[in-house]
Amino acid sequence: MSSEYDFQDHWDKAYHKNSIEDLGWYEDDPKASLELINKCNLSKNSMIFNAGAGATELIKKLIDSGYHDIYINDISKSALDKLKYSINNTDGLSFVVDDLTNPTDLLNLKMVDLWHDRAVLHFFLDQIQQDNYFNLLKSKVKDGGYVIFSEFAIGGAKKCCGLDILNYNEEMLLDRLGNDFALIESFNYLYIHPSNGNTRKYIYTLFKREM
Repeated sequence: MSSEYDFQDHWDKAYHKNSIEDLGWYEDDPKASLELINKCNLSKNSMIFNAGAGATELIKKLIDSGYHDIYINDISKSALDKLKYSINNTDGLSFVVDDLTNPTDLLNLKMVDLWHDRAVLHFFLDQIQQDNYFNLLKSKVKDGGYVIFSEFAIGGAKKCCGLDILNYNEEMLLDRLGNDFALIESFNYLYIHPSNGNTRKYIYTLFKREM
């Protein structure tokens, strides 16, 4: 898929035409992400950035856990509108519609303690998209901060929501992050859609930036 493709229009249509629960990546319980976040031992005042959040249930789980400085990004305004509507109290939450591969408002993002990406990076096929994404990440994660990736694994599906994806393993992610980041944990995870039973192979990884 060319970098000229209109991803914003694609994702706006996906979220406009479908209920959240029918989307192929919907999680009613984001337990794998929460497991890794808990291992970071973050204070409740920590700044958490959710890249390409969509209408994830993770935000509500983080609020319930006491986190109150959460920056939520997506390229789709429709996705973030649905997420806002599903949250009772948005105090402490910041929402920004922006492109992770061609950022504008995200350039003003303050330094974060945790960068969380579930099923976003694997859509960036072009080298310049990947370079821009990782340049943004490296400029915004604090020394001692954490990065969580959960992407389609090697040997897994090649498409999602009609788009080609790039499958990952931990070595590929570590190579892109560079020597400033250490791999803390990695595991394979079989995602099962809560309503239709469809499965997808993911790899989950937790990295820490060296002090």
